[in-house]
Amino acid sequence: MSMANKKQSGFGKWASSRKGQQVIICAAFAIIPLLLLLVFTYIPFGEMVKFSFYKMKYTTPVEKREFVGLANYIDVFTRKDCFGALKLSLYYIVGALVQLVLALFLATLLSFKVKGGNLFKGFIFFPYLISGIAVGFIFKFFFTRGFVFDSILQLCGFSLDNLPYWLKDQSVNNWTLVSTSVWRYLGQMMVLFIGAIMSVDAELYEAAELDGANKFQQFRYIILPSIKTIVTLNVILAITGSLSAFEQPFVITTGANGTGTYFIIMNKIAHTSQKVGLASAMAVVLLLIILICAALQKLFFEYIFKDSSSDDESYKAKKLRKKQERDTKKYVKQMAASAKGGK
Repeated sequence: MSMANKKQSGFGKWASSRKGQQVIICAAFAIIPLLLLLVFTYIPFGEMVKFSFYKMKYTTPVEKREFVGLANYIDVFTRKDCFGALKLSLYYIVGALVQLVLALFLATLLSFKVKGGNLFKGFIFFPYLISGIAVGFIFKFFFTRGFVFDSILQLCGFSLDNLPYWLKDQSVNNWTLVSTSVWRYLGQMMVLFIGAIMSVDAELYEAAELDGANKFQQFRYIILPSIKTIVTLNVILAITGSLSAFEQPFVITTGANGTGTYFIIMNKIAHTSQKVGLASAMAVVLLLIILICAALQKLFFEYIFKDSSSDDESYKAKKLRKKQERDTKKYVKQMAASAKGGK
């Protein structure tokens, strides 16, 4: 009994010490997030993978679930309403690439001193702060026949009879939905680019100017290689977001008139048709596609920036040489001044 008390008192003394408290706090900050991640992410994901091998509904008892093996995965690739919905992701991918180029262009301009630049940044970033559901309702009325957008076009001289139904005409409705996503996420991407560009050492530009580089060459050989990590991150976020587009098409059109994206079809199969196994298989397939796309993008950008990294190093070498020259001139002046004072 005394030994137990001694052990307890020893642990209590250690726990009350500074070192013990540091260990306990660090362990708590590490264990609690990992525990939450395990309970709310990895365990549900494992259950979803298990469900993808069964034919079942939400209310199906465990003993009555029918094991079908890879049948659900085969259905994902053979049913037109499942895998075919991924074709709509091409619209969003094109929009994401336009958004990437536009965000990089604006970020490059706004990274330097521009009159009203901070106000412009705020206007561009503000849509990202709005809820996706609210954005959907805003543009649902904005593009409705005869409402805001059509009224603006009529003021510009267009006839209402010659204008398409922006949310019903299948030749334009997906591009209409893509434009809302570009409008919302442009600011987020631009802010990430601005933060990366502003971290580039200003002396690299001086070295480039000594080498006779113009503004485009400075962008190509200094800015772009220096922010390649953020460029890769933004492209991965854009492509994965395109593959999993849901909020805008769901709120604005509910997937009607050929606007049903992969996520919308998966939602209908899971919650309307109650085909939980098939919906789980669709989710797993989408995850694998996203992982493959992310890996390919990383390899692509490593290849693209492979040559430019050597050019970036040359500018850094010029910067170092310039600094050494300044230090040498400063040292020579000091030596000359000291020699003159000695005489």
